Amino acid sequence: MLDRQPTLAHPAVTLRAATAADWPALFAAAHDPGIWEGHPAHDRWQEPVFRAFFDEGLASGGMLVAAEPATGLLIGSSRFDLGRAEAGEVEVGWTFLVRRHWGSRTNHIMKALMVGHALQSVERVIFLIGETNIRSRTAIERIGASLTDRQTTAQLSTGPVIHLFYSIDRAGFESGPLYPLWEERLN
Repeated sequence: MLDRQPTLAHPAVTLRAATAADWPALFAAAHDPGIWEGHPAHDRWQEPVFRAFFDEGLASGGMLVAAEPATGLLIGSSRFDLGRAEAGEVEVGWTFLVRRHWGSRTNHIMKALMVGHALQSVERVIFLIGETNIRSRTAIERIGASLTDRQTTAQLSTGPVIHLFYSIDRAGFESGPLYPLWEERLN
C-alpha cells in the first residue's frame, strides 16, 4: 500500500507530510500573484482561496510540503491523491513552487521523488493539468509524462476547467529524465 505521507529527501529539497502548523510559512510562499498568473486558479494567491486549497490538501491525507534543506524554508507543496485515480494509479499534483526556484531542478526533483516513491506501490502515476496551463503541460512533458485520452472538468474558484490526464509508468520512469534524480535521493 502506498504511503502518501512519506519523508523524501534529496540534497536540493526535502518533502514531508504537511501539518496545520505549516499554514503561515506555506501561505507566505504562495502569496505571490506571479506564481498563479498562468494557472487556471489564478486567484490562489489570495488568502481565502489558498486557505481552501491548503485545507483540502490536509484533508486529502497526501499533501507534502517542500523545504530547502539548507534553510528549512518552505518553498512549495505537492500532493498524492487517489480521488481521480483508477486501480493501480495515484495522482501527483497540486504542485507549486516559489518563483526563485522556477527554472531550477527543484520541480523535477520533487516529481522524481514522488513518482519514484509511488511506483514502488502502484503501476502508474497520473497528473491532471488544466488544458490552458501551458507552463505546467510543457513541464510535465519534459519530465517524460505522456498525454492520455482521459480528461475531466474540475470546478475551480475561477470556474470550470478542463483537465487533461498525463501518465508515467514504471518503464517510462526508469528510461526517462526523472530516474537519475531519483537515484540521487538521500536514504
